[in-house]
Amino acid sequence: MNNNRALFVILILLIIFITLVVRLVNIQILKSEEYSYNAQKQQTKLETIQSESGLIYDRNNVLLVYNRTDVSFYADQRMLKQKDKNEIARLFARKFNKNTNYFLNLLKGNNKTVCIEKKVQSDFAESLKKIKKDGFFFREEPSRVYHYNNLASHILGYVSNEDKYVMGISEFFKEDLKGIDGSRLVQRDALGRIVTVVDESVTPAVSGDHFYLTIDKNYQQILEDELRKGIKEYSAVSGTAIMMNPNTGEILALTNIEDYDPNEYWKANDFQRRNRAITDTYEPGSTFKSFTLASLIDQNLCKLDETLNLENGKYKFNNVNIRDTHPYNKLNVTGIFEQSSNIGFAKLVQRIDNEKFFKYLRGFGFGNITSVTLPGETPGKLRKPNEWSKVSKTYLSFGYEVSVTPIQIAAAYCALINGGTLYEPQLIQRQISADGNLIKEFKPKEVRKVISGKTSEIIKNLLGGVVNKGTGKLAKSEMITIGGKTGTSQKLVDGAYSKQHYNSSFIGFFPVEEPQVVCLILINSPDQGKYGGLVAAPILKNVAERIVQTDNDRFQQYLNPNTMLKPKFVEEKSDDLRKQESKDKSKNIKEVKLSSNNKMPDLINCQVKDAINALTMLGIKYKIKGSGIVISQSIAANKKLNGDEICFLECAEYYVKGASLY
Repeated sequence: MNNNRALFVILILLIIFITLVVRLVNIQILKSEEYSYNAQKQQTKLETIQSESGLIYDRNNVLLVYNRTDVSFYADQRMLKQKDKNEIARLFARKFNKNTNYFLNLLKGNNKTVCIEKKVQSDFAESLKKIKKDGFFFREEPSRVYHYNNLASHILGYVSNEDKYVMGISEFFKEDLKGIDGSRLVQRDALGRIVTVVDESVTPAVSGDHFYLTIDKNYQQILEDELRKGIKEYSAVSGTAIMMNPNTGEILALTNIEDYDPNEYWKANDFQRRNRAITDTYEPGSTFKSFTLASLIDQNLCKLDETLNLENGKYKFNNVNIRDTHPYNKLNVTGIFEQSSNIGFAKLVQRIDNEKFFKYLRGFGFGNITSVTLPGETPGKLRKPNEWSKVSKTYLSFGYEVSVTPIQIAAAYCALINGGTLYEPQLIQRQISADGNLIKEFKPKEVRKVISGKTSEIIKNLLGGVVNKGTGKLAKSEMITIGGKTGTSQKLVDGAYSKQHYNSSFIGFFPVEEPQVVCLILINSPDQGKYGGLVAAPILKNVAERIVQTDNDRFQQYLNPNTMLKPKFVEEKSDDLRKQESKDKSKNIKEVKLSSNNKMPDLINCQVKDAINALTMLGIKYKIKGSGIVISQSIAANKKLNGDEICFLECAEYYVKGASLY
């Protein structure tokens, strides 16, 4: 009996041994290559090295957009135990002030890898990086930082959390800004942690190009501040404003209020994010009369001193009633323009044939896109003469039956007063590679000659008269000469012209004798004032006076001799900007000083934007942790530079004496 048991045990052991031998032969010999390949595939992975986006500056080299290294947290659900999920959810809920169930729901399902939080500022995430759980890991990822928050948001656009370049120049130049991603082979352990990087497999990322804009940060701030104040004062729905150099077509500032903060783009709705200056159209009303008169003068079809009967403010033409807001019996052409008489223009425009009138309007760019380097521009609408009714030309003469975008009207006014040349609106000055080489310099681009220089000079002086004696009196400044034209047009609501909702506008320029700036102010549905001369004109005056005081070196020769400027103009600022600057001053921030002997500057206690500026000028690559003020730099101050270093900057929202991670 015992012998049988022993034989049975021996037989079982023999079967197990043979099975193991067969299995080992199968693994080590027959399928060794397959298993080796699968193991290699699991342990080795080709990872993307994300490129750094290019920086964006204003025309005076003020840094507007830069990059910061943030942290994203992930969970591999195949390895994460339920009790660890509960603990991670609890820690993240406490840190981000969210409900624990929010994170628990993220950690449900069949997804292998889940992103728990995307792009958290590194200093804020420091405690979470210390969590040690199988399947929990984090990655450092670059984020775009828009240093002045809402400033120029519709020009700059934003980069989403999914690394998509959206709106503004971010979208238009996305291929140049984002650079080229690199790659590397990494080997990981069973927990997914990086063990080693295969050096010979590394393909470095190529950083994106830097862009220098035509906008002036100070002009942009002034325009936004004054537009925002005007919208509040006149209880308007929204507003748009554009500032351009009439002699080059350069855009000096562009804004839409309501706007948004690109750092928190997800908090804004579609209306706030949309660049209405290039996408939304409106009937311009009386601002369009300047183009009607320019075409008549250019064709010698009227004289400024000839007098017309204005019918005491009521005139019937082809069974259509035309009225003037301020009735007059008779005025000469100059007075008709200054007082913005619809009846006067309805009579004058009959002197020019339809095709010729259409050609002039098309010449000023209406009905076509301006080709500004921003996505989403619409062409507006200017119907061809064969589509006009018997009264279309009459309505066109004072700005109805035509739809324009704000950028179109601003560019066209530049042509009116600069000698008659239409320029393509320009937003970029130059494009520079990450290593400092000039890729492209953007020059002013002439589109066509629209009117003669003589006609342009006449219109320019007439627009000066509108402010001195006409409907634009509230734009008159004792500081500098201003010219311009008011515009008030009823809005189309449900297919009919509304008597409650108006577009109130004023487009002006200064100084009249030698225009340097053209500025459009467009106010949407003001509850107070209604007329462009009462609403938009005062806003432009405030903008102009702040501009000439801020940039008095440029405008000094044009100022009224009796104007007394402050020794140093203190610019009015938005509440957010004032709070930020007050906060900054409490930190004893210092300026970056560059030496002439190629040595590393002392960046400690400098603003991160100034530090980035300095490193860029020196051709030094950098990586940033945190934001605000530099508290540590990996390359010691005054160290001799050889050009291939990488400087690691640690930043915080306050200065910490002696703090260092390197």
